[in-house]
Formats: sequence, C-alpha cells, structure tokens
Amino acid sequence: MEDSTTFRDSIATVDKQGKRKWIFAKQPEGRFYNIRTLLSIFYFIAFFSLPFISINGRPLFMLNVLEGKFILFGVIFWPQDFFIFGLAMLAFILFIVLFTMAFGRLFCGWACPQTIFMEMMFRRIEYWIEGSAAKQQQLAKAPWNTEKILRKSAKHMVFYAISFIIANIFLAYIIGAKALGKIITGPFAAHTGGFVAILVFSGVFYGVYAFLREQVCTIICPYGRLQGVLLDKNSVVVAYDYNRGEPRSKYTKNGNHDKGDCIDCMQCVRVCPTGIDIRNGTQMECVSCTACIDACDFMMEKTGRPRGLIRYASENGIAQKEPLHFTPRMKVYSTLLVLILCAISFMPGSRKPVTGTIIRTAGMLYQERGTDSISNLYRIKLINKTSVEIPLHLQLENESGKIEMIGKENIAVKEEGQGEGTFFIVLPRTEVHGRKSKIKVGLYQQQQKIATITTTFSGPME
Repeated sequence: MEDSTTFRDSIATVDKQGKRKWIFAKQPEGRFYNIRTLLSIFYFIAFFSLPFISINGRPLFMLNVLEGKFILFGVIFWPQDFFIFGLAMLAFILFIVLFTMAFGRLFCGWACPQTIFMEMMFRRIEYWIEGSAAKQQQLAKAPWNTEKILRKSAKHMVFYAISFIIANIFLAYIIGAKALGKIITGPFAAHTGGFVAILVFSGVFYGVYAFLREQVCTIICPYGRLQGVLLDKNSVVVAYDYNRGEPRSKYTKNGNHDKGDCIDCMQCVRVCPTGIDIRNGTQMECVSCTACIDACDFMMEKTGRPRGLIRYASENGIAQKEPLHFTPRMKVYSTLLVLILCAISFMPGSRKPVTGTIIRTAGMLYQERGTDSISNLYRIKLINKTSVEIPLHLQLENESGKIEMIGKENIAVKEEGQGEGTFFIVLPRTEVHGRKSKIKVGLYQQQQKIATITTTFSGPME
C-alpha cells in the first residue's frame, strides 16, 4: 500500500498543482457490468416513457413546481398536502442514513441517474466515437488534425443532442407531456419561456456529462460527502482484501507462493470512473460501481487464482477473514428500511380526497336573529384532489343549529380544481357559550361524509 500519510491527502482527479486530471476509464467487462447494463436498459425505458403514461387522463408522474401540483403514481398532491411531503422527506432522510450505514454507497453505483447516464450512455458513446481508453488518451495528446476535429465534433454534437432530448423529458416531468407538446409544436413567440427552459436544461446536462463528469460525484454531490460520516466498519462496501492480496508482486508463470494474490496489474485503477486505487481502502470518490471487481476477477481467473480479491465486503469482514453474510445489524436496518418504505407508501393513501378551509367573514361580528338565535357569516374554499367533479353540501356536526347557504345548496367542486361558497351558521342562543367557541362542519357527498372542518363561532360576551 502507499504511504499512509500521503495517499489520502488529495482527490484522484486533481494533480499536485491543483489542475484537473482527466479520467480515461477503460471499459469494464464482466458479470457485474452485464447486470448493470441490463438494469440501465430498464432505467432508460422507464425514464423516457413515464412522462407519457397517463391514468384516466392524468400523468403517471408530474412534479409541477410552478403550479404547486404534484402527481405520483396517478395520485395528485397540492400545496395543502405539503405536510405529507415533509413527513415523507424526513422518512426518506432516515432511509438514506440507514441504507448507507448498512449497504454503503450501493445506490450510487446501481441506481443514481448521474452514474447510469454517464457510464451506460455517454461513456459508451465516447468509446464508440473515440475508441478505447488508450485511443482516447492518444487522441487527447494528438495535434488538432482532421481526424481529431471530426471525432471531437461528432462526440460533442451527439452529447448535446442527447442532452437536448433529456432536457425535453425532464421538462415533461415538470409541466406534463401535453404542455411540452404545445411548446414544441406551437409558435416560438407564444412559448419563449418554455424554449429558454429547454435550452438551459440542455446546457446543464451537456456540461455535466461532457465536462464535469465524475466531479459531480466527488465534489458536488452532498451524498458523497456524507459517506464519510455514515459508513462504519460493518458497512458493505467495495473492498480490497489486503490480507489475501498483500504483499503485492508481479505475475510470473512459476508463481510467487510467498507473496499475496495481487499482481499489481493496475487494472482496477484503469477501469475506475473516478480514478482511485481501491487498494488504498474505502475512499470518498468510490461510487461502488463494481468496475474494479470485474477487472480484478478477470485477472484472477487468467492467473489461476480464486476470484473475490476485490469484492463486496465490510472492513470487519476483511480484517477477520469472514465472508459477507446478513448480520443481525443488517437485519435490523433492513427491517427499519421496510417499515419506513411502508410508512411513506401509506401517507398518500391516508389523505382526504377533498380538503378546505372555512373563514369567518372579516370585520363582522355575530348577528342576532330574533330573541333566540345568533348567526355568523362564513366563506368556504374547497380543493378537489380527485379526477371527478364532486357536489358537496354542508352539515353541522353535533350541533342543534343549522347552515343556510347563500345561493345554491350544493357546492360543485370541479375535478382537480376548487370550489367556494358563502353561508350562515345559525345557532340557538342557549348553545352559544363564550366569546368564541369551536364548531365542526361536515362535508357530505349525498349521504357520505367526505371530511370535517373545524372553525370558530363568535357570540356575545356572557
């Protein structure tokens, strides 16, 4: 291993002068890379198709921040439901903490959009246009001749074209596929803001995948920074078995039986998309992409050694020479993760289809009705979170008074829209106790109660 006082003093993509070191990662080959390839295909299909899938005329996914309208799995959420998002966000943060403590940075290598798009799309296009990692390095050092200009231009044009497509899909997640279609097919003057948004998003994605690349994971992403405080010696990480691999020696046909299994071939470093040497231990830059595992397993097989010199393991597992197994700690964390996911899944179903607020008319006190009754004037605003129009009528709960609507008896609340009305609440004087008292108003669709809203009733001083 390198000198322990120096090998962690800088990130792998910056040299001693503080300049960027460009990573020319060799294309991995192996079982993990093949599995990741298959998963990426499903990921791309889902990403590019979900905005265009509708259920009952409603998008399956839409995160319209501009209008405060969010649709998840066909269920619509409004700003009034932000408490659900708040609880879900807290649960999600707890999920991240527990998941990282148990399984390390597994998400980054297998599910993070940055890693999947970079390694499974843009870097593959780079291999296709510029060649292998060695040829890319030669091309970078070569003078600007015709071949270099053509290859570089072709790569960056394809990169921007894909970024432009991703930007359109990303915008479809925000405003919906129909609104995106209007921007694309409509006149430029009518959709200037939409076109500008697409160009901005395209530039951001192009900059990330053409230039920033692994810097997003090592410098920008806060999750990578959190890894250092969330991991412990029992966390599952991509690890080098130093007990088996050290001391290192170059491979010879006769074999070095007094040395470790690591032949110092550097293949694990050459395939790493962040440029680290996994043999130096767990590092912030490692995204658990398993490229080094595939490269090392290939060399072990070629030299007649068992696979697994680099593998998924914990630091305690390596130190104690134990295979990876489902420890009691991981069982507890996994159980908590399942419970958190169930809680997050339950939250959307627990909300009411119609919500609203009742506000007593400002600047007005109570009104006396003859000698035995008192009334207050109210205004109600309702929000319909369903895809059908709901006619509602109001009814006092556990009170002997009545509700007098001004205008129509029922309030028609449009689908995914709002409804409002004005009404009096009339109570017998004998039921009014104190300056203010709480009363409950039920919202009914025919005979079925949809929700209950609490408001205050103003009366005379006793």
